[in-house]
This record gives sequence, C-alpha cells and structure tokens, in this order.
Amino acid sequence: MAANKNPPPGDFLPLKPAWLHVLLSLAGQDQHGYGIMLDVLERTGGKVRLWPPTLYGTIKRLIDEELIEESGKRPDAGLDDARRRYYRMTTLGRRVLAAECARLEDLVRVIRSRRGWKPRRAEE
Repeated sequence: MAANKNPPPGDFLPLKPAWLHVLLSLAGQDQHGYGIMLDVLERTGGKVRLWPPTLYGTIKRLIDEELIEESGKRPDAGLDDARRRYYRMTTLGRRVLAAECARLEDLVRVIRSRRGWKPRRAEE
C-alpha cells in the first residue's frame, strides 16, 4: 500500500488489532517500544499483551506503510537509554486512526440500535 504516496485511509481498514493498539499508544505522544507495550497493557486492563515479536513486527509494518516513523525527539539523556528507538504517528497514520475510530463508533451505534438485543458481560 505504501507505494501510493497518498492512499485513502479506508484502504487500511479494518485495522488489525495490534495496529490499532500501537496507533492509539502513539496518538498522545512519541513512545519507544517498551513504552507502547506498557501503555497497551495498562489501557486494556491487562487484557491485551503485545509480546515483543508481535510488537516489533507490527512497528516494522506500520513504518513500511508510512503510518508511523522513527522520531528524532528524545528525553533528556539522564532519563533515557540511548539504545531506545522512539516512534511517532505520521499524518497518514492520524488519518487512518481517525477513520478506524469512526468505523468502530458506527459499529457500536448499530449494535446499540438493535431492538431486543441486550449486551451481556463477556464472562456470561
């Protein structure tokens, strides 16, 4: 997909769950891989764990698709490990994340509009 320099965000939808979680982690700030992993774990209450092979494979594919890129911004040297690579979302990545969020919001609206259907807890 990255061959087209300006692909429409819809070309990437629906996002793979790992892609969505990484983009959500980068929506607020630049992050290094371990920071992304911790953010996903915390944000999902421990329900989603991106193990290193999945995380770094996802990061590579998101870079290849030009949805994220390495960031040149780094914290102060005393607060950082020079081996870490930081990532940030690209403009295309932001557009894709916005399109996926809109798609999921529409899906939730449809689910809620179903008459006679009551959501149950996942444990039931």
